[in-house]
Amino acid sequence: MATCWQGLWAYRSYLIVLFLPIVLLPLPILVPAKEAYCAYAIILMALFWCTEALPLAVTALFPLVLFPMMGIMDASQVCIEYLNDTNVLFIGGLLMAIAVEHWNLHKRIALRVLLLVGVRPALLILGFMVVTAFLSMWISNTATTAMMVPIAHAVLEQLYSNPGDKSAKEGSENPAFQLQEPTARKEGAQLDNGQVRPALPAPSPASAHHSQQQLRFTQGMSLCVCYSASIGGIATLTGTTPNLVLQGQINSLFPENGNVVNFASWFGFAFPTMIILLLLAWLWLQILFLGFNFRKNFGIGGEAREQEQAAFRVIQREHQLLGPMAFAEFAVTILFVTLVLLWFTREPGFFLGWGNLAFPNAQGESMLSDGTVAMFIGLILFIVPSNFPGLTQDRENPRKLRAPPALLNWKTVNEKMPWNIVFLLGGGFALAKGSEESGLSTWLGAKLTPLQNVPPPAIAFILCLLVATFTECTSNVATTTLFLPILASMARAICLHPLYVMLPCTLAASLAFMLPVATPPNAIVFSFGGLKVTDMARAGFLLNIIGVLVITLAINSWSKPIFSLDAFPSWAHIDNDTDHCLSNFVPNITTPQP
Repeated sequence: MATCWQGLWAYRSYLIVLFLPIVLLPLPILVPAKEAYCAYAIILMALFWCTEALPLAVTALFPLVLFPMMGIMDASQVCIEYLNDTNVLFIGGLLMAIAVEHWNLHKRIALRVLLLVGVRPALLILGFMVVTAFLSMWISNTATTAMMVPIAHAVLEQLYSNPGDKSAKEGSENPAFQLQEPTARKEGAQLDNGQVRPALPAPSPASAHHSQQQLRFTQGMSLCVCYSASIGGIATLTGTTPNLVLQGQINSLFPENGNVVNFASWFGFAFPTMIILLLLAWLWLQILFLGFNFRKNFGIGGEAREQEQAAFRVIQREHQLLGPMAFAEFAVTILFVTLVLLWFTREPGFFLGWGNLAFPNAQGESMLSDGTVAMFIGLILFIVPSNFPGLTQDRENPRKLRAPPALLNWKTVNEKMPWNIVFLLGGGFALAKGSEESGLSTWLGAKLTPLQNVPPPAIAFILCLLVATFTECTSNVATTTLFLPILASMARAICLHPLYVMLPCTLAASLAFMLPVATPPNAIVFSFGGLKVTDMARAGFLLNIIGVLVITLAINSWSKPIFSLDAFPSWAHIDNDTDHCLSNFVPNITTPQP
């Protein structure tokens, strides 16, 4: 009997894929309508995403088959959703992120900031959190964590090493740094630091002899890295995938929105939220793992210990090993700054951007999008040489002259580009469009109209808690993909600004702090050792609550003037029915018309 159960468990993925579509078949058979067909596809994909019976990206391809067969959308319409403007923005932003990683610019930034901050306990945690959050705004949260965790543990090894140890005194190279990618060579060397979960070895057995206080500080340092990676990603539109899911859903469900969610508007809303949440997370981790003795935590009133000086020398030595900035790093830095400035000034909304002035359409709006800008800079990365223009000798054939390689090559991009996320984004956009075309969104909205009697802040708060809980067990991309179309329908039905519930729930999808399986940064830190699930759950539970409260504050304060949340927007009216909702944001008084 036990063998039978073991066999069934071993084949559980095959059984789920085989029987789940059959179990759900009564829905489209008993209710032969497009709404039921679309609901069947959404429920099936949601369960596959939750159980991971199939890879997430493979499940995301289901609309390509199901929607045309069910008569919901033409195949050509579905295919367009898999490479829309938001996906182009994602690919273009990742091209820049790959260039930053390829030339080790992110490591130089991290070590430089840590040299400025120092190695006193509270400031060391703050330094790692600030660096990790900043890097996560622009490159993969997973890659950032994979780089920062070994640095943190190398510094801790020096802090807690024997004062008589010669290596500690000299600040010699620590083995933990061998876990990172090798230093970039200035002639176009390839780096093996892809955005996949690395298999990091456990720390040295000597850590077992650390005192309880040292162990707690080590745990706090580990958690500060993975938490700040998740927090930092919410600050920019390209920082984490759920942000792009929101933009794509808004553009798909509300085509006349006037590009309300762009890089500048998102940054104005999310960056202050990130700063507040990061500071509160720092205080919470400091209290939890260092205690309430802030004077001691900040190292006030005493000279730096020998171990602290040795740890500082470790950071200094690693920074020196990078050498001076090469031409490639300068070029990538200039292109990176240019990309950010172009994003901010293209169509900021509160003044005419260069996109409005140089490339306007008939309505005076920019014909270029953030995706256009990202792809333009991405193309330049394949054109600019990685060294001063000139000829160099070929290593294999000294008689042969060759030009320096470009800042990026396709082999590097192909290895590091997470193509599965592109399909996952496209599947989410196809689901949202299918819900709209089939009438499922309108049906759901009508069923949710009783919520108009609930105060909008309470709705946003409850939904944030729900999403924050759900994202601990499932992919944050899948979570936002499933929830956002439903929230858009609900908001439209009760005459609530769609962004009033979609924005906070998108941010809440990044509050995955409690479980190692919740997000790759958590898994990386957990696999490195020194943490138990209870340690992460205890620290993450209150941080989840803090995150929901900060998001609730943001959506009810500075986000209102940025997105005009006090009035129901004209672009959200059902079938252009301007009488459907009042112009003012008073859903308790408004009664939707059928």
